[in-house]
Amino acid sequence: MGTLKDRISGDLKDAMRARDQLRLDTLRSALSGFIYKRSEAGQELSEADERDVVTRLVKQRGDSLTEFEKAGRTDLAEKERAEREILLAYLPPQRTAAEVRAIVQSVLAELPPESRNAGAVMKVVMPQLKGVADGNLVRQVVTEELAS
Repeated sequence: MGTLKDRISGDLKDAMRARDQLRLDTLRSALSGFIYKRSEAGQELSEADERDVVTRLVKQRGDSLTEFEKAGRTDLAEKERAEREILLAYLPPQRTAAEVRAIVQSVLAELPPESRNAGAVMKVVMPQLKGVADGNLVRQVVTEELAS
């Protein structure tokens, strides 16, 4: 199957052949993210590093999407949503809100009452959900669970 970078490079060639400009631009941004990260690290990227780059790009698209929707720019919001979906295909399946809630509830059950605060819960939960759940979703669920 090759690395994530290899898969994206192959799909980029397919997008060129298909003249799929949106997919082409999105995959090029991922490859340039890999190049930037590699030059920053000064070494070849591990599979986890490559996944982190794609995760960061997905998060950026999600943040931009939210801002464009607030500003009423549905045309730009749609483009960001489409790019985000293209990139999500290269990440492991994302956890649902219900799955995140179950993990947060189990962590809360294990923590002593005096250390049940958002920071302590996030510190335990995020390593378990890194790359498989959006940090904003996790924070929202943690906040809701602490309030209940």
